[in-house]
Amino acid sequence: MSRIGNKAVPVPASVQVTLRDHTVEVKGKLGTLTQAVHPVITVKKEGGQIVVTRPDDTPAVRALHGLTRALIANMVAGVSVGYTRELEIQGVGFRGEVQGSTLVLQVGFSHPVRVDAPKGIAFSVDKAGRIVTVSGADKALVGEMAARVRRVRKPEPYKGKGIRYMGEYVRHKAGKAGKIGSGAPK
Repeated sequence: MSRIGNKAVPVPASVQVTLRDHTVEVKGKLGTLTQAVHPVITVKKEGGQIVVTRPDDTPAVRALHGLTRALIANMVAGVSVGYTRELEIQGVGFRGEVQGSTLVLQVGFSHPVRVDAPKGIAFSVDKAGRIVTVSGADKALVGEMAARVRRVRKPEPYKGKGIRYMGEYVRHKAGKAGKIGSGAPK
């Protein structure tokens, strides 16, 4: 029994939900999102809620039931409140800035790295150029763009330089012991 799938998704007054042939369209102040629904799953609008049901209890259908409900809930939250991911840039001389809809990163390469924002995604950088915020209505797209920005210069374990998620812990490794004086004969 899917506990997530059985919960109804509350729809705020500012959000409009349209159900068509196996697609759900959600409109809100932050944009419009559309999601295809598997033909086995039934989606209904009852009052101010969206109810997702399934025909039987086979494992594959149960998994689709919970997934569909979670995707719809994420869409409703995305168009009404939105999603953000914060990244932190660490390293001497490392910084970021926004030029139009493009994020420009100076992260120790010989050239600046440009990351273009797709439709529905916005970048912002604090005054120091150290904290990058990725925001948008689509939860999956926000997460994907944050991962792409992090992938430009992953945090390295020796000095900790690079781009990391806010609050991410990077385990530090010891450097070469031979340079310090290991006591080995020369």
